[in-house]
Amino acid sequence: MSDVTKTTLTRAELIEVYHQMVLIRRFEEKCKELYNARKIGGVYLHLYNGQEATGVGAIKALKPTDHVITAYRDHGIAIAKGADVKRLMAEMFGKRTGVSGGKGGSMHLADVNVRMWGGYAIVGGHLPLAAGIALKSKYNDDGEVVLCFIGDGATNNGYFHEALNLSAVWDLPVVWLIENNLYGMGTPVEVSSGQPELHKRAIAYGMKDFGRVDGMDFFAVYEVAQQAVEYARTSGPVLIEAITYRYEGHGVSDRIYMKRVEEMQTFQQRDPLVVMESKLRAMFPDIEPELAQVEPSVAAIVEEAVRFAEESPTPTAEDLTRNVYA
Repeated sequence: MSDVTKTTLTRAELIEVYHQMVLIRRFEEKCKELYNARKIGGVYLHLYNGQEATGVGAIKALKPTDHVITAYRDHGIAIAKGADVKRLMAEMFGKRTGVSGGKGGSMHLADVNVRMWGGYAIVGGHLPLAAGIALKSKYNDDGEVVLCFIGDGATNNGYFHEALNLSAVWDLPVVWLIENNLYGMGTPVEVSSGQPELHKRAIAYGMKDFGRVDGMDFFAVYEVAQQAVEYARTSGPVLIEAITYRYEGHGVSDRIYMKRVEEMQTFQQRDPLVVMESKLRAMFPDIEPELAQVEPSVAAIVEEAVRFAEESPTPTAEDLTRNVYA
C-alpha cells in the first residue's frame, strides 16, 4: 500500500489526476455505447476500463518532452498523455479531424503533438519502435525518456526479447512497463508463461528490475514510475510490472470475462477510481465539493467530443495519399 502522505503532488494536481482517470472511464464507456450503435466502426474495440491508475500514474511521472508508445488498448493512454479528447473521438469515428486524420481509428491512435507515438495492432510490434525512439534520445543526448506500455500477452513474443535485449546492450533511456491484467486475450498468464512473475525477466537482459506494483492504485504506480523514469534518464532501461485488471473482455465482442464473476468482483472492490477518491477524501476532508464537480465536467467533455466527431467531415479520396512520402 502506497503512503499518500509522501506525495509531492499538490491538491490541484491530484484533483486533475482524478479528473483524468474519470474522463478515461467515461470516454471508454461512451465508446462502447457508440460501437454497439455502429457509430464507431472496426472489427475490434479494446477498452481501458480498470487500468486507469496504471496509465495515468506512469505518465504523470514523465516530462512533457518524454515519449509514450503502447499497443491497441490505447485510448486511455492517449488521454493521459494529453491528447485532445475531441480529436480522439473524431478518430474513433474515422473522421478527418481525428488525431490520425481518420486513418488510424481505435487501434492506431497517435498524436505527435504530445509525443504519443501510437497504439499498434501487431502484438509486440511497437517494442522495437520504442527502442528506436530511445536510441534517438541516447544518440542526441537530449535527456528524453521513452515509456513503453506492454500487455502481458506480448511478453512471450520475439519482439519483446529483441527490443529489451538491445535496450540493455545500448543502455537506452526506456521504461518497459508491463500491464499485467492477468490474461493474454483469454489465456491466463500462468498458462502461457514459464515465469509468470514477468518483472523477473529483467535479469535476463541485465537491466534494473523495479518489481511488481499495484496497478489499481495511482499513488503506488506514480511512486515507482518516478524512480524508474529518473533511473532510465541517466542509467539505462528498466522493467516494471503493474498488476491490474480490465473490466471488459479482450475486445468488446469478447464475452469470456463474464464467466469470471467472482474474480471481477474482487478487483472491482479495488476499482482505481474508488481507491483514488477514497484516498483524496482521507487526505483532504473538505474536498467533497471539488470531487462533486468532476462527473459533470467529464460528462460535458465527452458530450462535446461526440458532437465534434459527429459534425466533422469524413476523409476524402485525396486524403488517401496525404502524408505518403513516396
